[in-house]
Amino acid sequence: MAVKKSDILVSFPVSVGSYKDMLQDIIDRSLAGAPASVCIANVHMMVTAYHDHQFATVVKTADVVTPDGLPLTWAMRLLLGIRQERVAGMDLLPDIIRIAATSGIPVFFYGATDDILHTTCRYLNTHYPGLAIAGIYSPPFRPLSLDEESEVANLINKSGARLVFVVLGCPKQEKWMGSMKDKINAVMVGVGGALPVMVGIQKRAPRWMQKSGLEWFYRLCQEPKRLFKRYAITNLLFIYLVTKEFIRVKIMRQNTAFQ
Repeated sequence: MAVKKSDILVSFPVSVGSYKDMLQDIIDRSLAGAPASVCIANVHMMVTAYHDHQFATVVKTADVVTPDGLPLTWAMRLLLGIRQERVAGMDLLPDIIRIAATSGIPVFFYGATDDILHTTCRYLNTHYPGLAIAGIYSPPFRPLSLDEESEVANLINKSGARLVFVVLGCPKQEKWMGSMKDKINAVMVGVGGALPVMVGIQKRAPRWMQKSGLEWFYRLCQEPKRLFKRYAITNLLFIYLVTKEFIRVKIMRQNTAFQ
């Protein structure tokens, strides 16, 4: 049974359910051969969607939107009254691959560099020898033409892949999935930075930082030049947007109580 979505949380609705339910939903869709897109949502995605309505539409039309970061689960509880378990991409990716390996589900990797994809293949062949890798493709660092998009769609469809892991980073990977949803006969999952962590190129934050909602800070320490502006701006904006929405909801509830 497909997981349900919440009301809009600042920018878009988020899927509601246990980690196990969302994992099973993705696997069930892939076994059924149903085209679908899965967005793994964090603070950066939510703030980006708030400013980019076209991008927000892409996320809203995704079949599954998992709450990747703890701040999103906190916001769901504060604004929507939903106690939601975190469904992090760094946990989801290896679990999907583990099940795919034992269930005979062919997978395809789209995005990242050739070096990362080859490292991924070596890692998977060692740790998941039963996994069927239908193909890999590292696209050029520019927008694809319509003809190129058709060629990529044909390549993936002919490969027989039922799961496509998209490694382009937010918001590029979500936009790509949105544009290819009617062209690719598989479940597309935007995994972004989860792939380099899984294969050992980057390290994941210690467990205590994960549980404290500080995983972003660990990533910032790893790549300060690239991520400082992103986290400094998006985190503050997220706090502002959640606070603003909380005040709006509180006033609305008070007005309803007095009526």
